Amino acid sequence: MNEYRIKGLSCAGCAQRIEDEIKQLDHGEDTTLSYNSGKLKVSPDISMPEVNRILKSDGAYISEQLNKQADRHDHNHDGHNHAHGAHDHGHEHQHGDGNKMLKLLIASGVIYVAAIFLDGVLANSSVIILYLIATVISGYTTFFRGLKNLIKLRFNIDTLMTIALVGAVAIGEWKEATLVAILFGLNELLEGYGMEKARRSMETLLQVAPKEAIRLENGQESIVPISSLQVGDLVKIKPGEKIPSDGVVWEGKSSVNEAAITGESLPIEKEAGEPVFGGSINNEGLLMVKIEKAYNDSSLAKILHLVQEAQETKTPTELFINKFAKYYTPLIMIVAALVTVIPPLLFQGSWITWLYQGLSVLIVGCPCALILSSPIAIVSGITRNARNGILVKGGVFLEQLGKINTLAFDKTGTLTKGEPHVAQLEIYDEERFLAVAGAIEKSSSHPLAKAIMKELADRNIAPPDPDEIETITGRGIKAKVNGESYWLGNEKSIEHFTIPEPIQKQINLFKEDGLTLVLVADEHQILGLFGIADELRQESKSVIASLHRLGIRNTVMLTGDHQKTAEKVAAAVGVTKFYGGLLPEDKVHHIKELSSKGIVAMIGDGINDAPALASAQLGIAMGKGTDSAIETADIVLMQDHLGKLPAAVAVAKRVNRVIRFNIIVALGLKLIALLLTIPGWLTLWIAILSDMGATIFVTLVSLTILIEGRKEKI
Repeated sequence: MNEYRIKGLSCAGCAQRIEDEIKQLDHGEDTTLSYNSGKLKVSPDISMPEVNRILKSDGAYISEQLNKQADRHDHNHDGHNHAHGAHDHGHEHQHGDGNKMLKLLIASGVIYVAAIFLDGVLANSSVIILYLIATVISGYTTFFRGLKNLIKLRFNIDTLMTIALVGAVAIGEWKEATLVAILFGLNELLEGYGMEKARRSMETLLQVAPKEAIRLENGQESIVPISSLQVGDLVKIKPGEKIPSDGVVWEGKSSVNEAAITGESLPIEKEAGEPVFGGSINNEGLLMVKIEKAYNDSSLAKILHLVQEAQETKTPTELFINKFAKYYTPLIMIVAALVTVIPPLLFQGSWITWLYQGLSVLIVGCPCALILSSPIAIVSGITRNARNGILVKGGVFLEQLGKINTLAFDKTGTLTKGEPHVAQLEIYDEERFLAVAGAIEKSSSHPLAKAIMKELADRNIAPPDPDEIETITGRGIKAKVNGESYWLGNEKSIEHFTIPEPIQKQINLFKEDGLTLVLVADEHQILGLFGIADELRQESKSVIASLHRLGIRNTVMLTGDHQKTAEKVAAAVGVTKFYGGLLPEDKVHHIKELSSKGIVAMIGDGINDAPALASAQLGIAMGKGTDSAIETADIVLMQDHLGKLPAAVAVAKRVNRVIRFNIIVALGLKLIALLLTIPGWLTLWIAILSDMGATIFVTLVSLTILIEGRKEKI
C-alpha cells in the first residue's frame, strides 16, 4: 500500500465520505483515510489523478508521499510523480495557507468595522458593498463547500454556514452575515492549527530514535544505520550515546538511563549478562552490547507503533451541532414549505400572507445563533487557558477536558520532578562523611552525584579536592582524600570488610522504602549512608485534592518505578489508585481498561508515556517533557507545572455549560417564534428579532468566559 500525508481535511465526516468515494474506484477497496493522523493508504494500482480529483472536491490535497511500493514500477511511476507534484503544492499550502487565511480574516475584520462606522455617512449601497466584500473575503471557501453539499443534499456545518449567510443576506442583515462569516473562519483557522500539531506527533517521535550505531565485526568498527542491525550483531556504545536496539551487555559496566522506556528516573547499573533497552542512554562507562532484537522489534519501535496505532483508531468527539445539523436544516425547510402551502390549499388562506409567513419561518430557521453557540465559547476558553499557561490544541479537546471523570498520572516528571534528591541520611562519622562524599562527587556529572552535591550545598559544606579518583564501573568510586583511601557507591563497592549487622538492617530499610543507596566508607568502617529518591513536586498533593473537589472521582498513578516507590508516592500525593513496574504497553492496557468505565485523561512527560497519551480520550503533557509526549498530547501544560490544571478543568466545565445553555437559548427562541405561526402572528420583524437576538445573546454569554478570565488575572 502507498501512504500519503493529506492536508485540508475539514471534518471527520468529510474524511469518511472521501474514503467511501475512493473505495468506489478500481483497486480502491482497501483504501483507508484517517482524519486524526491525516494519512491516506491506497493500492499502488489505483488511479492517482482520480484520487486527487476526489480530494480536491472537498478542499483536501496530498502534501507528501510517506512510502512507495517498490515492486510496481509501472503504476508507481505515475503515483510517484503525482505525489511529488502534490508535495510541492502541499509545501506551499503548509507555509502559505494558514498565513493567507489569517490575513484574509484580518482584512475582513477591518472592512467590517469600517462599514459599521461608515453606516449613515456613506450611501446605504456603499455600506452594503463593504459588508459584501468582508463576507466574501472571509467566508467564500466555506460558502462554496456548503453550496456543493446542498446540491448533493448533504447537510453538515458548511451547509448550515451557507444557509446562514444566504438567510441573513436575503433579509438584508448584512452586518450579521459578515460577522458569522468572520467568526466561523476564525474558529476554522484555530481548529486547523491544533489538529495539524497533533498530526506531526509521529515525525517527532521518529526523531527520538538513534540513527546510527557502531558495529564491531572481525575486530573492525563501522558506523551503520540502525535499520541494518541484525540479531547477534555486536555494537559499541560510548558514554552519552543511545543504545540502538534491545540486547544484552556483552562486555563493560555502566549505569544506563532507561527513562525513555520504563519511566524510571534513576539510572540502573548494568554489567555483563544484563539486558538493556533500545533508546536508553549509556551514562559513563563503555558498553559492548549484543543485539537480541532487530530495531523494528525493539522496545522503542514498539512504542512508536503503539502511538501510531492509537492515533489511527482514536476518533474525536463529534460536536453536537454537526450531528444535529443533518436533521435541523432540512426540517426547517420542510416546515417553511408546509407553512407556505397548507393554509392556502386547505383553508383558503392568502398565498401572499402565507408566503410571508413561510419566509419568516426560513428566517427564524437561519442557524446563525446555533452555529455561534460553540465557537466563541471555545475560543474564549482556549484563550483563557492560554493565559494560565495551558495550551489546548483544539476545541474538541477543551470540551473533552470538561467531561473527564478519571485522570491518570505518570509519576516521574509529572507528580515528581524527575530529579534525584537526598531523601534520607544515616551518619556514622559526623566529621568525615559529608566532606569525603563531596570531595569524591564534586567533579562527577552522574545524576546521583548531583543529588549529593546539592545536599552539601544546602548544608553550606565546602568539600576538599581529592588526591586521586578511580571509577569502578557498576560499583562506584575509589578515591584518596587527604592521603587516606575511601570508597563511595553501592554495597558491591565494600569488599574489604564485612558490613556490620545494624548498618545492614538500615541498608535494607532504605531499600524497602524504595530509596537508591549510596554509601561512603574508609578502609575499616562505613562513614554514612545516602538514601536517594525522586523529589515530589510541591503542588502535587494540593492539585490532586482540587481535582477531587471538581468532581474527578478517580485519580490513578501509572509508573515504571518499582511497587514500593509507587506506593510511597501515591500515599504522599493522595491518588485513589496506583500501579507500579509498568512498561509502555502495560500503561496502554490500564488506560484502555479505565476508558471502558469512564472518560479518561492521561498526563505524562516521557517518550514512554506517548502511547498512553494517545490511547486515552485526552492526552496531557508536561511542557518540559520530551517533544514526542508534547506533540502526541492534546493539551500541554506550558509552564511544566501541575498547579494550573484544576483551573483548566474548571474553565473547560464552564465552557461546556455555556455551550449547552447557548444551544437551548438558540433553539428555544426559534421554537417560540415558530409557535407564533399557528395563529399567524409571526411577522418578519419578530423573525429577525428572534434570529439576531439569539445570535447577540449567545455571543455575549460566550464572551463572559473571557471577561471573567481578565478579572481573575487582575
